[in-house]
Amino acid sequence: QVQLVESGGGLVQAGGSLTLSCAASGNIFSIPVMTWSRQAPGKQRELVARISSDYSTNYADSVVGRFTISRDIAKKSVYLQMNSLLPEDSGVYYCNMRVQQRGSDEFRDDWGQGTQVTVSS
Repeated sequence: QVQLVESGGGLVQAGGSLTLSCAASGNIFSIPVMTWSRQAPGKQRELVARISSDYSTNYADSVVGRFTISRDIAKKSVYLQMNSLLPEDSGVYYCNMRVQQRGSDEFRDDWGQGTQVTVSS
């Protein structure tokens, strides 16, 4: 079993900053890909940022220059530093990890429970 626990969401004024964290636990051999996605009410979930095992990153156009994704392999954790927040950044943020478990050649996608981010104008 693999569990992802997120933290760091909350209420912030426009222009402010938040840092989200997500830590994985369980039977884990490797985590080649980690991502953050978000979902606003009435909208589809969208990919916000992605980081690979070689630390290469990709961002949604709407967050380039404002958000930074990072990872700590030893802690099996991924972070999302969010600066210059806008009201349209509000939503539930989910972390996702592509996990290879010990004793398996297969990969699985695991998701966190989600953390609410609300940006007031």
